[in-house]
Amino acid sequence: MPTATERFSQVLRDRAKDFAVHLRSDDVDGLTKYYEIVMKWNPRLHLVGPCSPEEFATRHILESLVLLKHFSPNALIADVGSGAGLPIIPCLILRADLHATLIESSQRKAVFLNEALRQLPNPGAHRVVSARFEDTPTVAAEFVTCRALDRFQRLLVKLIEWAPSVCTLLLFAGPSLRVKIEALLPSARAELLPDSEQRFLMIAQRDR
Repeated sequence: MPTATERFSQVLRDRAKDFAVHLRSDDVDGLTKYYEIVMKWNPRLHLVGPCSPEEFATRHILESLVLLKHFSPNALIADVGSGAGLPIIPCLILRADLHATLIESSQRKAVFLNEALRQLPNPGAHRVVSARFEDTPTVAAEFVTCRALDRFQRLLVKLIEWAPSVCTLLLFAGPSLRVKIEALLPSARAELLPDSEQRFLMIAQRDR
């Protein structure tokens, strides 16, 4: 019987094309190491909810990699509420040219993030800020990403105000958050995520 890790890796290979993602063998290896470190730390930190290896591969990893097509070469990215490193760490595994600041209010999760980043080939290109984003000076970034906003919708206005004056926001959203984002950011457009009828990637420009 295949192990959980083997099941995870196989689903990545089998389903990547459904998410318009191309994975090389090295990519699968890197993503599998990341999966293993999340599973190692998860009992202590509750980084992700209970899920099968198959669900982790599709819902957490491949969904995160949908962002890649939006990032310009050598992009500067601020990932807000990084938690388990989603969506940004899977993207960094595939794109060595990216530079990211991961902002996470939990000090214990920030320790995990630093450990996960150390597994990357260019860990010095990234940094972890252990603080609430609203208590952190706006960082230099061309893109702001966030996957946890559905749980913290009250922070949406603050996040938009905090974002750099000229940047692209890439925000994962359910139906109600989608409506709020579209009301606050007229430029926003919704991209339905594969395998979903109610989860969207919202792409919006902040240009003021």
